[in-house]
Amino acid sequence: MNDSTQLFHRTGLFLTVFTTGASVMVIELLGTRMIAPFYGASLYVWSSLIAVTMIALAIGYFVGGRWADTSKRTGLSLIIALAGIFTLLIPLLTRTVLLATDPLGLRGGAFVSALILFSPSLTLLGMVGPFAIKLATSQLEGVGNSAGSIYAVSTVGSVVGTLVLGFFLFPLLGSRQILIGTGIILLVLAVAIAVYEQKKLKVSVAILPSLVIAVIGLALLPKIVGAGHRYTGGSQFQIQSERESLYGWVRVIDQKARDLRLLTSDASTIGASSISDGQSRLSYQDIVGLIPALAPQKMHRALIIGLGAGHMAKVLHDRYNIVTDTLEIDPAVAQAAVDYFGYQPTGKAIIGDARYEIRHLTGPYDLIIHDCFTGGSEPSHLLTVETLAQLHGLLSEQGILALNFVAFAQGEHAKALAAVSKTLAEVFPQQSVFISEPGRDFNDFIFLATKKQPIDLDAKTLLGSQSAWLKERLFPVDNRNGVLLTDNLNPLEHLQTAKAEHYRHVIVDWFGPELLVR
Repeated sequence: MNDSTQLFHRTGLFLTVFTTGASVMVIELLGTRMIAPFYGASLYVWSSLIAVTMIALAIGYFVGGRWADTSKRTGLSLIIALAGIFTLLIPLLTRTVLLATDPLGLRGGAFVSALILFSPSLTLLGMVGPFAIKLATSQLEGVGNSAGSIYAVSTVGSVVGTLVLGFFLFPLLGSRQILIGTGIILLVLAVAIAVYEQKKLKVSVAILPSLVIAVIGLALLPKIVGAGHRYTGGSQFQIQSERESLYGWVRVIDQKARDLRLLTSDASTIGASSISDGQSRLSYQDIVGLIPALAPQKMHRALIIGLGAGHMAKVLHDRYNIVTDTLEIDPAVAQAAVDYFGYQPTGKAIIGDARYEIRHLTGPYDLIIHDCFTGGSEPSHLLTVETLAQLHGLLSEQGILALNFVAFAQGEHAKALAAVSKTLAEVFPQQSVFISEPGRDFNDFIFLATKKQPIDLDAKTLLGSQSAWLKERLFPVDNRNGVLLTDNLNPLEHLQTAKAEHYRHVIVDWFGPELLVR
């Protein structure tokens, strides 16, 4: 083989491992977006995807090495073609697999569904590296140099794939479309390699298997694309808006028979209002709406972390003339609040992760409403001693921090509630806890915390009926056995596993499982 032929051969190998390395990361990262609407974007889902990726690659490295030693330098095109067809099948099979694994629960279902959906393509992509090393070793000087070069280029491909996906592709295209595009690219690459194998390596039938697989993939393409048609809700529910963001599937859903409009993100309901008059239908917000009347002095400025449908900002402005800054991580949620729930900012409308953004805010705020812990997965980093200390620094001396937390009230599953109470007490000397629906175990709990003075339920600014209504909802929390949540140790997501599973089943019973499957 002359120098120009050898250069062409090496370039082709490097391009191949670069592309397959990028494909591995695309499949792994998009795997969370395929599973998250059903099982939540929790640590369990991420752990499942990472574990499945490592298992698949380990098997791929082993099998690929054995195949490379016995195949006499042929078969790379077939491996990549099979990886392409299995990647194309992921969007087609997602619905069936997720529904079938639902009985396994949050952790078991997330792992098994990831294993079924993603391990075939990832295993095959893992086989490419050893095979490429075998091909490179026969042409280059030394096994070590060949292996190092191949894995370096593959890793660079993974880095580029990750950055291009996160920075450019995902904000523009849906996860299904990107997966389909990745599968097609792999099929095209497989056919190109098959042509090379047949012409240069003198393998007479090399192109046929890859070409057949590519034709099968193209034949299935209309069905694969059609499998992504959105769930419309049928006759009972009507989906007014649906948008995939970096953080979840954001939907606006109407149930006209109950005069109800919902804002959901994956399996979490984050806003609810009457269709007819736009009034909030979330009962815990009735408690939050009375907080300014409990304050020892008039409130002028507030901060809401977790915008939802924007109802609380509207109540604070219309009822108390409070200027409210809002902090929401998901631009799709913020846009839906404006378009479908009548939200209009009265202060700064900030889009970003709260942990980063609150470091750049300037207080003091008379009221901070921390409302990020409803259904689905928990943004645990927003409920630690360190986060609460940052909020403490933004609060005025007479100010009130309100924290809404969905949890169980009794039994083993109430440990999460105790942990939140203990963590809050570490930063704020005074706290009162109210329950949204008295008598129910699974509930919204509203913590009101202050720097000095306790909450006065007999405040003169409250009506007698309002005072009695709040007193009926006072809830004693025993936090002696609670875990202190810190940046170093934060088992909140583990403590809330039962809550996440219960909440997901409530949503499934209400809407049907089709809503949560893409």
